[in-house]
Amino acid sequence: MAKICTKRSYPSHHRLSVRASTDELDQIDNRTSRTHSICDDTISDMNRDSQLQESRRSSFTGAGAMARLSHFLFMLRNWASHRLQPEVERPDSFLERFRGPELKDLSSRGSNARSSLGHPERPHKRKKHPWVMDPATDTYYRWLVIIAGPVFYNLMMLITRACFNELQDSYTTLWMVLDYSSDLIYYMDTFVRSRTGFLEQGLLVKDTKKLMENYRKMAQFKYDVFSMLPTDIFMIKVGYNNPELRFNRLFKMARLFEFFDRTETRTNYPNIFRISNLVLYILVIIHWNACIFFAISKTIGFGTDTWVYPNISHPEYGRLARKYIYCLYWSTLTLTTIGETPPPVRDVEYLFVVTDFLIGVLIFATIVGNVGAMISNMNASRAEFQAKIDSIKQYMQFRKVTKDLEARVIKWFDYLWTEKKTCDEKEVLKNLPDKLKAEIAINVHLDTLKKVRIFQDCEAGLLIELVLKLQPQVFSPGDYICKKGDIGREMYIIKEGKLAVVADDGITQFVVLSDGAYFGEISILGIKGSKAGNRRTANIRSVGYSDLFALSKDDLMEALTEYPEAKKALEEKGKAILRKDNLLDEAAAGSGADPKDLEEKILRLESNLDLMTTKFARLLAEYTSYQSRIKQRITNMENKVKTLREEDLSEVVADKKEEEKKK
Repeated sequence: MAKICTKRSYPSHHRLSVRASTDELDQIDNRTSRTHSICDDTISDMNRDSQLQESRRSSFTGAGAMARLSHFLFMLRNWASHRLQPEVERPDSFLERFRGPELKDLSSRGSNARSSLGHPERPHKRKKHPWVMDPATDTYYRWLVIIAGPVFYNLMMLITRACFNELQDSYTTLWMVLDYSSDLIYYMDTFVRSRTGFLEQGLLVKDTKKLMENYRKMAQFKYDVFSMLPTDIFMIKVGYNNPELRFNRLFKMARLFEFFDRTETRTNYPNIFRISNLVLYILVIIHWNACIFFAISKTIGFGTDTWVYPNISHPEYGRLARKYIYCLYWSTLTLTTIGETPPPVRDVEYLFVVTDFLIGVLIFATIVGNVGAMISNMNASRAEFQAKIDSIKQYMQFRKVTKDLEARVIKWFDYLWTEKKTCDEKEVLKNLPDKLKAEIAINVHLDTLKKVRIFQDCEAGLLIELVLKLQPQVFSPGDYICKKGDIGREMYIIKEGKLAVVADDGITQFVVLSDGAYFGEISILGIKGSKAGNRRTANIRSVGYSDLFALSKDDLMEALTEYPEAKKALEEKGKAILRKDNLLDEAAAGSGADPKDLEEKILRLESNLDLMTTKFARLLAEYTSYQSRIKQRITNMENKVKTLREEDLSEVVADKKEEEKKK
């Protein structure tokens, strides 16, 4: 932190002019004095508090009162400016080594190059780039939130105002403000669409001409133009209380659907959002159907038969709220086919009711299908996990496993579900490329990997290979991870929990291993001179529930093949442990090449030779087939030449004679 703060305040000295005032010098000194550490900053805060207390004891009256007050205000301003400065986050060296250097701005590179060559920086005019909206940024999503408001307003209120004249007449000023505000946002959205970038060969296109051409080729361009037509002009002749003239604004509905799709992708609760979205669609359909029912009743005549809306001359049915609620109630009963409604009388009424019934059947089928699928998806993980438990329970009962062991198995499953460790990481991340898989794994397991010393010094490539090959394992209390004398096929890294190195009795503990510790590398490295060979040299038992990462011998050897230095470091550490336990034969360790290594190399050479032999045989077969095809073509040509007559070649002979005469 001290270095960062010093770099931030250091250039201020170079920007000082010769005529700098005393206050500016004091301010700069005050800033540089705070660039040491967090502890120094705290001490300086305590000193300032003590100074403030002393200044409070002394009165501000008398000689020097204005000086004390100005000094107090000056210190307060410096403290506030220091607190308001954003702290520069210290980069994580562990992640920086894995990710590599980030791309820097080209302009900063150019200025650094000029300064390094000794050329002073000259002020230059920056080229102004046109504004382009990147559809992958949060700004684009925020704009979708803004444009979705006017679109939803027009979707819900235009039909309502067109059917319920009383609503339109009562709030004319409000509707004018909302209508023209939504029109303004529509025009802005058309400009945003014309400046929305798209990917070409993986890069964002920022050329305004290309963006405009691409927008014009889209089908939505026609709908956007039609939605912006000023149909309100006709209201000058027919009157403003005709909102049906603004129905062309509904052609902007694609923006609302795009907003829903983006939100579903971004939300952490997609199933809940899908259910809410489905309910919203149903409510919109019921709302529109209610408004159309009221419009048909108004056209036929209120109270003219039993099917239409009752006569509005009755005080109970003349209120606006009752009109809308009654129509909404009728629409809900009709579309959901739940309750009974008055039967239709006229042909138009019959046709409308039949259409409503068909729409209602589709809505009911959609509700049952979508809600059932959503509920199944919400409980899919639990159902799959429960199926595993049930199958294991049935197996243990069939094989007559002891009750104690059965209880341990069930407790292990309960721990997995409670701690949310039932997810198969490989299955979830299988569709991602290896680079993203490794980065996700490093971010998820960063705290554990930082504690592992072999990962802190290894190269980025080896880190990627090892992280992708780690297998998570969970052990119950009292479980042995390994026992002395067992054949070692895996090494382990402790992610969470405590493991005890115990004696043969299983009770006496020599040492307790915690997060970040790793063991088992001695038995899988195949160290020359090891008296234990590939056998385990200690008993390790889980104290409680422990989460470990397992790395198999084959995976480790495959990764270390290309990184001999890391392999040597692991072998040296293993030799040190073996020397400490007197399990290393120094004579064998200092001898020549290990016969096992020679055998592995010979086997590798044999496999490579077999592969090369297979490839050579394939090439030879291709060459033979190609040669036979050439021979066949030559034979066909010879047969054609034999069948030719002198008359067929007369023209060729004449042409040759003419060429000879010309020469």
